[in-house]
Amino acid sequence: MRLDKYLQISRLIKRRANAKEACLAGRVQINGKAAKPGSEIKEGDKIDLAWGSRLTRIEVLQIPERSIPAAQAKNLYKIEEDAK
Repeated sequence: MRLDKYLQISRLIKRRANAKEACLAGRVQINGKAAKPGSEIKEGDKIDLAWGSRLTRIEVLQIPERSIPAAQAKNLYKIEEDAK
């Protein structure tokens, strides 16, 4: 699954366009490397999201095949670090 789509489906970023902009601005990394919006992700990948002074690191637990209810979105990832 594309990174920008995963960020939107998992509700980490509300809109796919915003996820794309974050990737292009260099605020998203996969396994320590800068990520493009179309980068493919898989289970076990570590994603770093930088928003202002906040850094959030998550581990991808599941890749959904399609959109899922918001209540299930938190099951797609595990927050490893959330630093300010």
